[in-house]
Amino acid sequence: MTALAPAPAPPGAPETAPARRPGRSRLGRIMQHGGWFVAPFLVFYGVFLVWPLVSGLWYSLNETNLAGINTEFIGLDNYREALNDDQLWDSLGNTLTFTAMLTPLIVAVAFGLALLAHNIKHGKWFWRLAFFAPFLLPSAVLADLWRWLYEPDYGLFNNALNERVPWLLEGDWAMFSMVLATLWWTVGFSFLLYLAALQAIPDHLYEAAALDGAGPWQRMWHITVPMVRNITGLIVVLQILASLQVFDQIFLINEGGPNNETRPVVQYIIQQGFTGYRIGYASALSYIVFVLIVAVTLVRLWLVRKRTDEKGETR
Repeated sequence: MTALAPAPAPPGAPETAPARRPGRSRLGRIMQHGGWFVAPFLVFYGVFLVWPLVSGLWYSLNETNLAGINTEFIGLDNYREALNDDQLWDSLGNTLTFTAMLTPLIVAVAFGLALLAHNIKHGKWFWRLAFFAPFLLPSAVLADLWRWLYEPDYGLFNNALNERVPWLLEGDWAMFSMVLATLWWTVGFSFLLYLAALQAIPDHLYEAAALDGAGPWQRMWHITVPMVRNITGLIVVLQILASLQVFDQIFLINEGGPNNETRPVVQYIIQQGFTGYRIGYASALSYIVFVLIVAVTLVRLWLVRKRTDEKGETR
């Protein structure tokens, strides 16, 4: 006996959704609709980000070493010790000083280079390449180059100045030297962001301002600077976050010297973990820096939201 086919729906009647197959879980439906494409990313994300965060938090609550032998749960003792660690606060102070010196220089120099590359008439490709190329150098190459430039007896800088400047031998000079080398190395990225922002400004704004009698400086201050304000905020935040994690160039050029006067907090954490073999204490220090970085990010988000709300109320 053959089964009767269902009667066709009358014209204009709404279509009914097909019956869901029984026994298929929500996870199975997700995997059917593209879940297998994101599964490799989720695996790597969990193994290399989520798990280290969780395990690092656990280590920070223990007194343990590299081998994990004689691990002892001590609660918040590592964090209490960090609050009274003068070397930690000195290293953190060095990092904040480095950040405060470098960030405004990055903004000013990157903006100036972007204006030059955007407005120059001939050889634009050459100047863009020249300004961005140092950003592509590995940190080891940067360190070798700038150690030679800073060499007190036969370095290029002292020969040009005809004076023996203690670039890496005195604390104040050493910090300025680290800032100068990092500025030359990393300004290319911020320059590229500014250049893209300048190219997105409509030309008719400048033409209308010129017809109204505005000079070059007035056009820059009243059109260019406001139009790149969001990019400036982004560059400031990115630079602060990068500077709080600085390590490579300072360690390779001068190992945080002289007398640890340029040692960043990341170098101190590495010394505690891999030289002093105190993985638990180093993990606690890492989470203190992590909280500082998260705080900077949240402040930035709050400022952006506040500015957006003010613009909405103004409109």
